[in-house]
Amino acid sequence: MSLIVADDLVKEFSRPVRTEGAFAGVRSLFSTKRVTNRAVDGVSLRIEPGEIVGYLGPNGAGKSTTIKMLTGVLVPTSGTVTVNGIVPWRDRSANARTIGAVFGQRTQLWLDLPLRDSFDVLAKLYGVGPVAYRRTLDEFVDLLDMGSFLDRPARNLSLGQRMRGDLVAAMLHEPPVLYLDEPTVGLDVVAKARIREFIRERNRTAGTTVLLTTHDIGDVEQLCDRVVIIDDGRTLFDGDLGALRRTYLPHRTLTVELSEPEPHGWSIDDVHHAGTRAHHEATLLDLRFDPGVVSTSEAISRTTATLPVADLTVREPELEEVITEIYTAREVRHVG
Repeated sequence: MSLIVADDLVKEFSRPVRTEGAFAGVRSLFSTKRVTNRAVDGVSLRIEPGEIVGYLGPNGAGKSTTIKMLTGVLVPTSGTVTVNGIVPWRDRSANARTIGAVFGQRTQLWLDLPLRDSFDVLAKLYGVGPVAYRRTLDEFVDLLDMGSFLDRPARNLSLGQRMRGDLVAAMLHEPPVLYLDEPTVGLDVVAKARIREFIRERNRTAGTTVLLTTHDIGDVEQLCDRVVIIDDGRTLFDGDLGALRRTYLPHRTLTVELSEPEPHGWSIDDVHHAGTRAHHEATLLDLRFDPGVVSTSEAISRTTATLPVADLTVREPELEEVITEIYTAREVRHVG
């Protein structure tokens, strides 16, 4: 049974039409004319227990609005949603006990309190017993390397330290579902690595289900097997990350380092065969080929038979290339 189920979710926001001229702001308060913006337009989701799903899209695509409906912060205009069998907006208290949420631009910590005091308060709010609280906190502090700043006020923490604190605050009651909205935005590589490792470990040991929105392709590649891509409030793609990469950009690239300059009279046509394209510069050569047309072994064989090869590597297309093309085209070709 799916842990998160959303069917045809729609969320609309309306605002008064602003008029021009004197006292325009005051007149707009009493205007009967309104403009409606549909932030989420018929999104459906099925997320199984233990999945880590990347929820991707450009700014304004509707990602955060969807998360807010799943957490119960917003009520859908239409459609249905249940999380662990609970309708989030209808029973917010019960829903809050089964989810954790981290919004990268906001904090749930008390800024003037030391981190440890914030955690003490949250543990009491969620009814976490003292033994379980001590065990969980010790485990999380160790995983996220927080011992050196646990007694420091949240106001005095760096962004990376505060984000680690927010992650612990969201997970102290060990919920089965974790929503992460841009959790690594603005963080350095060390802080990102700590947070990613924490997410992987909780998923592996506790089976925590994670829905992750991010613009950091590294988060997706290191954590997610499945992605959902939306734009303009509509779902463009929902499926396996590898299938998306293979179908949308099916090529692979042979990067060849030559042991000597190009042979006299050599032409790129000597290795340019069905399904390949090439770029070369001095003693470096890139050969792009479609493995559905030419196998990797055949492409390597033809290259080594023609050129003086010192080193050779095979590269998959970068996920960032795929996502960039999809955002630009605002569509996804059929993924088989």
